[in-house]
Amino acid sequence: MKTSSILAAAALSFVAVTGAQAETYQGVAQPVSANSRAAVNAEAVRAASAPDQNVPLGSRGPVPFTSTADAAKVHAEAVAAAHAPDQNVASGSKYNSRVISTMQTPAASTAQASK
Repeated sequence: MKTSSILAAAALSFVAVTGAQAETYQGVAQPVSANSRAAVNAEAVRAASAPDQNVPLGSRGPVPFTSTADAAKVHAEAVAAAHAPDQNVASGSKYNSRVISTMQTPAASTAQASK
C-alpha cells in the first residue's frame, strides 16, 4: 500500500510539473496596415458624418434599375414561353409518368399559317 501511494504521489507531482509550464510572452502584436494613422482617422470621420449611414440598401424604396436587354427580344421570349406546350407539366408531376408533347402551340400554328 505504501508503494502504491508513493507511485500515485509521483504521478501527481509529474502532472503538476508538466502542467505548470507556460508560454513565453512575445509582447503586443504590431498592427499591419498600409494606411497611416491620419488617413485612418480621416476615413473614420467621413464614415461617422455620412448621412443615413445605418440605413440598409433598399430600405428607402427600390434602387433605380436600368435594363440592358432589348425590350422586343424579351417580349418575344415571353410570348414563346407562354405558348410552349406542356409548360406546367414536369416528368415528376405524377408517379412513373412521361411527358409527351401532343399540344400544338398557338404561336407555332399562327407562324405556319402565315407562311
